[in-house]
Amino acid sequence: MSRTDEVINSIKRMILEGVLKPGDRLPVEKELAESLGVSRSSLREGISALSLLGVVNTRQGDGTYITKLDVTQLLAPLGFVVDLEGRGNARHVHTIRRVLECEAARLAATRIPDEALLQARELLDEATRIAGEAPRYHERIIEIDIHFHRIIAVHSGNPVLVGLIDAFAGRTVRGRLWRSLHEEGADRRTHEEHLAIWRALAARDPERARIRMANHLAGVEESLYALADDEPLPGPGPQPH
Repeated sequence: MSRTDEVINSIKRMILEGVLKPGDRLPVEKELAESLGVSRSSLREGISALSLLGVVNTRQGDGTYITKLDVTQLLAPLGFVVDLEGRGNARHVHTIRRVLECEAARLAATRIPDEALLQARELLDEATRIAGEAPRYHERIIEIDIHFHRIIAVHSGNPVLVGLIDAFAGRTVRGRLWRSLHEEGADRRTHEEHLAIWRALAARDPERARIRMANHLAGVEESLYALADDEPLPGPGPQPH
């Protein structure tokens, strides 16, 4: 194990054991390096790696702090793995997205509050108004798509699931935009499928919500593979917010 790995593992262990908590400031560099038995350069490399992983945040002139350890942020680096896999195995990425989002829909059916249902419905109503309009609205349609799916994910009540969905679903955005622009009637079908999902959620029916989501995502996958002749889809597009 390298000295840098020792730094990473030591700080992670301190977090897991409760010695360091979210928002805590790390000891000054000299003290921390001595306590861990490493050089300052090794400490800096370890801190840099932990920063990339979303574990710590260095504030210029103020020191290094443990982040909020937000699950979505900690899972963000997984997106790079998804990008690499998606270059030659887009089908795998879409399959995992379907597994994750179907479970999210099942969980959200009994958890999503009325306010979130109303917000989701307002998005779908906007999509109804602009569907079939000039191509300039295609990107807004995709934004609505992203937001609608994320509302469902957030109200699954599982922050790990939300982080995983962000990592996988975000990598399919450009392919979905491509489908919207190239397949006649794609926006209309997507909208109808979204409405079916919304009705299942509004009915508080977990199994129906899961099935409607599965039907929707399976249809998206089939259309994309047919259009692309089973070639890798375009790279990642805009990320969900």
